[in-house]
Amino acid sequence: MGMLQEEITRRSVIAGAGGLVVGFSLGGAFARGLPPAMPPAAPVSLPGSLDDERFIDSWIRIDPDNSVTVFTGKAELGQGIRTALLQVAAEELEVDPAEIRLITADTGRTPNEGFTAGSQSMQNSGTAIRNAAAQVRALLLAEAARRFGMAATELRAENKAVLAKDGRRATYGELVSGQMLHVEAQPQSALKPPGTFRVIGKTLPRVDIPGKVTGEAAYVHDLRLEGMLHARVVRPPSPAARLSEVDASAAEALPGVVSVVRDGNFLAVVALKEFQAVSAMRALAAAARWQESETLPDQTDLPAELQRLESEVGTVAEAGMLSSDGKVFEATFSRPYQIHGSIGPSCAVARMDADGALEVWSHTQGVFPDRAAIAEMLAMPEDKVHVIHMEGSGCYGHNGADDAAADAALIASKLPGKPIRVQWMREQEHSWEPYGPAMLMKISAALDDQGRIASWAYDLWSNTHSTRPGGAGALLAARHKAEAFQPKPAKLNISPSGNGDRNANPLYVIPNKRVLWHFVAEMPLRVSALRALGAYANVFAIESTIDELALIAEADPVQFRLRHMEDPRARAVIELAAQRFGWDKAQMPRNRGRGFGFARYKNLAAYLAVAMEVDVEPETGRVHVVRAVSAIDSGEIVNPDGIRNQTEGGILQAISWTLYEAVAFDRTRITSTDWSSYPILRFASVPESVEVHIVERPGEPFLGTGEAAQGPAAAAVANAIRDATGKRVYDLPFTRDRIRSAVGARDPTAGPHDSRYCWKTCRKSSRSVVMSSFS
Repeated sequence: MGMLQEEITRRSVIAGAGGLVVGFSLGGAFARGLPPAMPPAAPVSLPGSLDDERFIDSWIRIDPDNSVTVFTGKAELGQGIRTALLQVAAEELEVDPAEIRLITADTGRTPNEGFTAGSQSMQNSGTAIRNAAAQVRALLLAEAARRFGMAATELRAENKAVLAKDGRRATYGELVSGQMLHVEAQPQSALKPPGTFRVIGKTLPRVDIPGKVTGEAAYVHDLRLEGMLHARVVRPPSPAARLSEVDASAAEALPGVVSVVRDGNFLAVVALKEFQAVSAMRALAAAARWQESETLPDQTDLPAELQRLESEVGTVAEAGMLSSDGKVFEATFSRPYQIHGSIGPSCAVARMDADGALEVWSHTQGVFPDRAAIAEMLAMPEDKVHVIHMEGSGCYGHNGADDAAADAALIASKLPGKPIRVQWMREQEHSWEPYGPAMLMKISAALDDQGRIASWAYDLWSNTHSTRPGGAGALLAARHKAEAFQPKPAKLNISPSGNGDRNANPLYVIPNKRVLWHFVAEMPLRVSALRALGAYANVFAIESTIDELALIAEADPVQFRLRHMEDPRARAVIELAAQRFGWDKAQMPRNRGRGFGFARYKNLAAYLAVAMEVDVEPETGRVHVVRAVSAIDSGEIVNPDGIRNQTEGGILQAISWTLYEAVAFDRTRITSTDWSSYPILRFASVPESVEVHIVERPGEPFLGTGEAAQGPAAAAVANAIRDATGKRVYDLPFTRDRIRSAVGARDPTAGPHDSRYCWKTCRKSSRSVVMSSFS
């Protein structure tokens, strides 16, 4: 059954019956109209996203009918953020979560919180909403105290009302009036202490699940507007292809076809029904003639190509003096291009009204940046473009959602008055979404006489990992127009959270180290953010090296990590994961191995450690993860089940990336255009058990969960394969061919060290070598 999107404009909200209006705060605009009597003082920093949207009524709305609405600029992407945000608001407002209406990312109604990315929704929006809600509660108590002639300390908030000890009662709706909540938030809030929580820390069933499992309209794919038309885009066959000619007559003659749209290399067909659009798209594609050229590198030589494309070098971290004394391990690791792999293809709906206003419904991760990019593409004022988030298939970063929105917007601009629905085909999703970038990592690490890491040199070749809208050039439709927009050039930017260099600086205590980012500004294929950005490959390389160093030091891998770790919270998750796995007691049968991985995401977010047991079939090269046991510290726990969901999903996705996934291409085209040529983890290969143990940190700041598992899980798989086979595999993914090749070269009489271990005077392998005082 279809769904009509509820249309509530800011004007209609303001015209409502005297409620406390939430929208864009106008205080700054009013202030700009008056000359200041003195230079304004620098604003005090506020918690989370309150620092950007500083008025309380940007976050909380209370109406005279006693209804409560909470607003967030973050989008529900399948991570369960709607549920967690409802919990923090309900806790501080003393309201049942079911009594709150939550409005997510919408350029006409919600705060601008940029992108829903980096596992920062709880850190930014959750913190803002919690503090705003606590301050609303304080204001309501103060107003009730004024009316009752009592001290606020003699009152309590409960179930959308303020109660006095003498029995008097006033509902929130009765207490709010005028601009009572149109005040700037304060830097400090009277937050409820953890011991008094009713909702935070409890498992609340996700509010987005019922509609999804019962077949209700839940996704942008389900959106049906009156008079809606269906469109399909004919994509170029390759990244560099140019449309030379097309005879659209055959497609235009097909039943139901309304229009063929061409603008440069952008080619699309519009029809009354969806399958009519698909049939016309195929006819149009057959009639199109493209000029193609070989612009892609040799896939087998991708690491060398990344080094050739290096544009500049930045220093991520540096301390002490590097040394090659002692026992040295050197290795080179690589990661291929990988896709987001959304099971459902990208989809969007757009409508251009007669007055030139454009509405777009999209699964974008950033409604405000997407609005700016679409407005630029169509040469429209931003205030004429309204972007509304609707859920789509899992995106795990910047996939094709923004491009589908641009497709729909461009077509709608050619057919005003008609809603246009665009859905991508599977081969388009695989060929044209922005990929997770290929990477190359080189490590040289040395141990001292006490078996501690004395020197660490890490070099990575990588792009920024993010080309999100920020400009029309980030959109395929804008790039393919006759008056084409060019993407903004990527720039090297080293920041605490990192992007391509994310987690390149290990958290371990290492006195002498140097981490260099060999920046690749122009990648051979279009790239952008994929879950965890550079952290996935960086942690994989770092943690693989840590295991090799532990072997050289003849130390247990877990104890070796603890030997180099001072952060008590990091130590806690390492110890907990090992203890719950039974690390000290684990005895692996033949062809079984155990592996460990750890990281603190971005070195400033959630801590996660994971131990895995894998089974390797030497004859076939098949690797099966038997079980995974993890421990995570995400700070204050809002919804334990939500943390488990995110961690379990991250572990499974990382296993899929690590064992199966790689974009394939020839010198001209992408060749991995379906699930056969781009395999992913199937149900038959899912681990028998995945455990997630959560470290309780009451009162601590939210740290974010969604991307913490990616790197540690990849490392645990790699280290378990090393343990099972005695061979280290350096290039992702660990396909059956790579495993067979590695295992087939094994000397059955060899010890735990593989053939790359040798005397200090030995000739270095091109991939990895250990120089030591023993063989």
